[in-house]
Amino acid sequence: MKLDILAIGAHPDDVELGCGATIAKEISNGKKVGIIDLTRGELGTRGTAETRDTEAEDARKILGVAVRENLSFADGFFVNDKKHQLEIIKMIRKYQPDIVLCNAIDDRHIDHGKGSKLVSDACFLSGLIKIETELENVIQNPWRPKHVYHYIQWKHIEPDFVVDVSGFMDKKMKAVLAYKTQFFDANSKEPETPISSKNFTDSIEYRARDLGRLIGVEYGEGFTVERYVAVNSLYDLK
Repeated sequence: MKLDILAIGAHPDDVELGCGATIAKEISNGKKVGIIDLTRGELGTRGTAETRDTEAEDARKILGVAVRENLSFADGFFVNDKKHQLEIIKMIRKYQPDIVLCNAIDDRHIDHGKGSKLVSDACFLSGLIKIETELENVIQNPWRPKHVYHYIQWKHIEPDFVVDVSGFMDKKMKAVLAYKTQFFDANSKEPETPISSKNFTDSIEYRARDLGRLIGVEYGEGFTVERYVAVNSLYDLK
């Protein structure tokens, strides 16, 4: 299956939080989108790997994502090495995305920055003809995505561009809150975490609203780039 966009996150819920509204908008425009989770989030304070599996599938259905896979890397301990790069290369060659969306380049959780660099490196290596990979007994062809963009997470990072996601925040919030074990629940008896407060849940909307304000729309999601953004005309810029 060829995808237009492949969104990759270190943990289930990273993609929903970072670019869920953008994904929902692109799907509404007819684009085929997939999600790859690098880990099952098994070190998370709240919930379990099994509950995260269920929540991730619920979120996939809400967003309308075509396919979602989990590579089961070790939460907190995966590294950017040949072994892990090859597993991601297999996914890139399998789905042949034009665009890859991945973790923030720097963030509070150590897996986010690691995941960002790991995926970025794999996107480049995936285009090298002398790197041979095989999936389900089939030799894969090289494939390099045209663009790699990084969504923004916990830390405030100045975006290189902002997507107008007005009209898609409700779907994003439903997908985020599908992770019932992770976010605010006044009746939960589990330990508090930085993302389980009502303030954090509220911040998802008010940060998007603020980015939207800065570009003159209701809501926005920001991304950083690895190379210059090219346009054909000054009139392509809004």
